[in-house]
Amino acid sequence: MTLRRTTLHATHEAAGARMVDFAGWSMPVHYGSQIDEHHAVRRQAGMFDVSHMTVVDVDGPGARDYLRHLLANDVDKLKAAGRALYSCMLNPEGGVLDDLITYRRADGYRVVVNAATRDKDLAWMRDVAARLSGTLAPVAIRERDDLDMIAVQGPAARDLCLPLLPESLRAPAEALTPFTATEDGDWFVARTGYTGEDGFEVILPATATPSFWQALAAAGVRPIGLGARDTLRLEAGMNLYGTDMDEQITPLESGLGWTVAWTPADRDFIGRQALERQQADGGHRRLVGLVLEGRGVLRGHMSVSAGEAGQGETTSGSFSPTLGVSIALARVPADAGERVTVDIRGKLVPAKVVKPPFVRHGKALIDL
Repeated sequence: MTLRRTTLHATHEAAGARMVDFAGWSMPVHYGSQIDEHHAVRRQAGMFDVSHMTVVDVDGPGARDYLRHLLANDVDKLKAAGRALYSCMLNPEGGVLDDLITYRRADGYRVVVNAATRDKDLAWMRDVAARLSGTLAPVAIRERDDLDMIAVQGPAARDLCLPLLPESLRAPAEALTPFTATEDGDWFVARTGYTGEDGFEVILPATATPSFWQALAAAGVRPIGLGARDTLRLEAGMNLYGTDMDEQITPLESGLGWTVAWTPADRDFIGRQALERQQADGGHRRLVGLVLEGRGVLRGHMSVSAGEAGQGETTSGSFSPTLGVSIALARVPADAGERVTVDIRGKLVPAKVVKPPFVRHGKALIDL
């Protein structure tokens, strides 16, 4: 199978990146040292090519009602253009088809979905729109494959990025508060990210991507691969689709119950009835953080014993470069206590249960 390539593929290769297959895309996993790249984002600034993600514009007079049915969170929370909303898109059984960010725009909405679910998401979104066509005003769903996306993250990210934006966007971008966005033409700047650090996610025309990337590099922003992106998001306690949740797992089992908008009670979003049943039944598994207290490295799909409460499993795990210990996300029984053991190559190693995130803005949020 031929892998898809982003606009910056040749740029990554020229920089010596190790390229890997990620969800059908040829993507950089690191440019030499994953640990150094991780620390660069925590201490200064790094940039990520996330153009494999999908920008979808949802417009038309029926867009609001359509998204209120499609998503578990409620776009009516977006009171003005430029606001952003994190949500899960569910199937009728309450399983997570994808987690995504929706932005309100002056004339509609913009949704950014994951690369691994690109084709599935677009098919689902169009199928739901078709099924609602007899009851809702028209909705237009447009994949914006003419746009790329670069994330610039770290304590110095905004200061280094701002002078490189189109002049018309510099002042509006500087004024952004977290989880808001501004745009001008095909340039779209959001103060969002996936690392637990401050910064911007910049959506821009593909024709402008190479020059913008090079300008960021010249300003001292370091290219960062998927390897460090994973350890950064894990420290920040952020779920990875397909690893920490999927179509068989609900938001209530994924630490994402806060993203489900239960009010108003008459909003009939897809998966609502299944979630209401699960919530009423109680006792569902929960997603927690683990800090290993013995020797070893936590990885995904390791068996977790919570004693009499029962068994669980790690979903994501790694050595934390910032904390200097091994950490994980794990799905465990509802009544699991503060201590568990993890099966690492046949040895039961003790671990402490904590509430994610582990790290935010470069600072440890847990007691070691």
